[in-house]
Amino acid sequence: MILPPTDTVRIPITDLATRTYYKNQGGLYPAGSNVPPPDQDSAARARRNTIRPLDVNGDESPFGKYVLLSIGMGNTTEEWCSKGSGPPCTSWSFMGRAALDPTVNRNSLVIVNGAANGQDAPAWTSPKSPAYERIKNVRLAPLGLSENQVEVVWLNVADPHPDMSLPADSADAYAFLANLGAIVRSLRVRYPYLQLVFLTSRSYGGYANTGWNPEPYAYEEGFSVKWAIESQINEMRGRPVNPQTGSLSIAKKLAPVMLWGPYIWADGMTPRSDGLVWQRTDFEEDGQHPSQAGETKVGQMLLDFFKTSLYTKCWFVANQYCL
Repeated sequence: MILPPTDTVRIPITDLATRTYYKNQGGLYPAGSNVPPPDQDSAARARRNTIRPLDVNGDESPFGKYVLLSIGMGNTTEEWCSKGSGPPCTSWSFMGRAALDPTVNRNSLVIVNGAANGQDAPAWTSPKSPAYERIKNVRLAPLGLSENQVEVVWLNVADPHPDMSLPADSADAYAFLANLGAIVRSLRVRYPYLQLVFLTSRSYGGYANTGWNPEPYAYEEGFSVKWAIESQINEMRGRPVNPQTGSLSIAKKLAPVMLWGPYIWADGMTPRSDGLVWQRTDFEEDGQHPSQAGETKVGQMLLDFFKTSLYTKCWFVANQYCL
């Protein structure tokens, strides 16, 4: 097999491995790997094992709950639950599929959609943002839940209207990296018992006919997520804080453990190594928001991820224990 030229070709980060894109190495994690290094793995397992049912005050209770919450934009809410953000969720979305799956924990786990249309990355960078107040008052309170019970987050955001690509020093990928650092710290402020955050970057943007987040920016934001997670790993290893992200210290309780969720980018109809492609029909007329077919695709990827990941299945699937 003849490999495509590297460094300027957009290859899924999961397939790029130790090759590079504008001198940036691939792999979801350091060293071109798609699995966390041992120290991040240990930290994630430790935090996974602390997930317990809590009451509204954050105290452990056999009658309590733990919340898996989505944070993000229009694509996120459509894939997680519904276009309108609130229930009922579509049957093909992640929450719709989870509700129909008899293996999903219904005793102590509550899945909540915090994402909403128009809530791009800047909307989440401050813990005082109205976006968090909306979740508190409109999504958690009606279910008898509090922010103290949010222990896991799926984060899928993007920066609006990027206009400078890599390898420029002022590339939007770096601005997005800074936003990710601010968002993760804000999550830890709003949700003091948050243990794990799973990050996902944009799906394919090559069909977009708006300037909201087309290619190459949708692809390059995957590197921003990768760099944010690596910044936390490096800081844990005693290296200097990345000035672009700010401190993401777990020990200082500034951030939860950061891990990749599903990586959903593929180069249109060019298959990834696992066969994933994005057809034009997977998107609405704007080429940006997912159609029902696209929502179905990501909804299933999310369900598969939470049911099988070493960091999730013991609390997501019924009758399992985190040891």
